[in-house]
Amino acid sequence: MNGYFQMVITPKGTGIRVFPPTDGGDALNVNDVRGYLEDRKIPYDVVIINDAVTKAEEGSVTIFTETQILPEREGCKYTVSKDRMSVTAFFYPPSEGAELMTEKEVLDSLAYRKITYGIQNDAIKKFFEHREYCKEIVVAQGKEVIEGHDARIELHFNANLRAKPTLREDGSVDYFHLNLINNVQEKQLLATLVKEEPGEAGINVYGETIKPHVVKTTSIKGGKNTILSEDKLQLFAEKAGHVTVKEGKITVSDVLTLENVDVSTGNIEYEGSVQVKGIVASNFSIRAGGNIVVKGIVEGATLDAGADIILECGAKAGGNIKAGGNIVAKFIENATVSSRGSISSECILHSNVSSGTEITVTGKRGFIAGGKVTAAERITAKVLGSEMGANTIVEVGADPQLKIRLKDLQKSITTANKNIESMKPTLEGFTKMLKAGAKFTPEQIANVKKLMEANKILTAQIEKNEEEYSELMEKLAESKEADVIVEGTAYPGTTVNIGELSMIVKKPVQYSRFVVKEGDVRLAPI
Repeated sequence: MNGYFQMVITPKGTGIRVFPPTDGGDALNVNDVRGYLEDRKIPYDVVIINDAVTKAEEGSVTIFTETQILPEREGCKYTVSKDRMSVTAFFYPPSEGAELMTEKEVLDSLAYRKITYGIQNDAIKKFFEHREYCKEIVVAQGKEVIEGHDARIELHFNANLRAKPTLREDGSVDYFHLNLINNVQEKQLLATLVKEEPGEAGINVYGETIKPHVVKTTSIKGGKNTILSEDKLQLFAEKAGHVTVKEGKITVSDVLTLENVDVSTGNIEYEGSVQVKGIVASNFSIRAGGNIVVKGIVEGATLDAGADIILECGAKAGGNIKAGGNIVAKFIENATVSSRGSISSECILHSNVSSGTEITVTGKRGFIAGGKVTAAERITAKVLGSEMGANTIVEVGADPQLKIRLKDLQKSITTANKNIESMKPTLEGFTKMLKAGAKFTPEQIANVKKLMEANKILTAQIEKNEEEYSELMEKLAESKEADVIVEGTAYPGTTVNIGELSMIVKKPVQYSRFVVKEGDVRLAPI
């Protein structure tokens, strides 16, 4: 039992008798005594009450006021939890010789408070059979909500492969064993749909129903060379190949192999993957739904892959390289390169390079010199800038594609709003004149109808764009902490941007991380 107290009325005044806890119960809390007296507007001296609780001998009575108050019946304080899912009762003993409460009184008090669900009759009955004071007793308990779960698709392959080139003993990088392709066999299970499961409503102590969150449904989207089971719960490979996920659709791709891409082939557009044994000549292009692998040089060409791009030699002279997945290149020189995934290279020179995740520049040289290199999460290089002071900008902190899309949406919303504003005077004037009884020619009416339809389309477009803008801003706010790692030297003149913050390197920095700390870009150990 917890420790408790009892008010005692004597010829000398009113006092309290304190009973110690038994069998490991909690000691009496002085605040419970003070709360009891204050609720009943009984005057007391704080020091006397504190001493009575902490220093009084067992069974002794401490007088705290000379006033002889009227007897106090056995009492109870009810507390409803903030979530309205439980009610606790805290019982106080009667003053010596005063009247006891009844079980019916407790039940009637709960009913008066409109507490109707989950009444703990056994707990209430147990108290009246064996009274325990100054102890919280749960007298009503709601039924908790059981949340369901959304439908989800379990992929039986790794959909987030990132290039991890192996560094050889001589310092060169092995670009041949990158494990970037998900090879699958015919009839292999690719994905399983775990159906949604609705939740179960709860009920609070007031009998109010609490609904679970609405669960979302989904379905498996199978692309080329896949078979969906009759119950639509499993997706299989129709033939051997490599599997990719693009815009939620799972596809098994074939591979197109070419000697070179030049005048003998023309531009290449292919749904699957493309492998080029030789070169991609200047001004030619390859567009592939899967991977692009080029063993020779890519010079002034355009490559656009839905998945990964591997350039065993590299890209230079105005090349434009874009991948929906990862990019691995021996070198990148005077080229524009972007990927939704990671980018790995031995050197990046005078190029505009952006990654949706991270950029790693390693190997014998491992330098980034000139141009602008941007990644959402991390940039790692041996050398940043050069002794000659090449204008080099490295930037981390948000997906570059996301930022571009945000700017496009903002521009589109602004333009649409301007167009709507330009239509307002005409439409408002037409409405006023129509109300005034003016008559219009069929041509005038047709023109106004066109304006009204255009207004409607623009308003819908603004709503759609604003919704996407809000979603992208939320993603931007969720961006992970980003950093720039220099495993060798960062030369003066190099600009390091992290989010909205910036630092220009003024003297050589070695073996360091650039991070955001205390509102500035600062150096930290690797």
